[in-house]
Amino acid sequence: MNAVVLTFTPEGDGRCLYTELIELDSLGRLEVDRASTIEFNNVNQFWEVKNLKGHVQYFSRSRTACLAWEHQQFNR
Repeated sequence: MNAVVLTFTPEGDGRCLYTELIELDSLGRLEVDRASTIEFNNVNQFWEVKNLKGHVQYFSRSRTACLAWEHQQFNR
């Protein structure tokens, strides 16, 4: 299992990849922003991780591998 990294700014704002392992709403009001999307490319037959501009950052035949890559990239 991947570790959950929850960091706080000096102002008290928390930041992490969303998880249901921690009841994040118990910390206060949530503001959720998408960092990327994982979509299946029907033509190429790969799962693709795309940034907010739609550029492919990573791809794999395995959606689980894409989720793991996303977790590694954004959970720093």
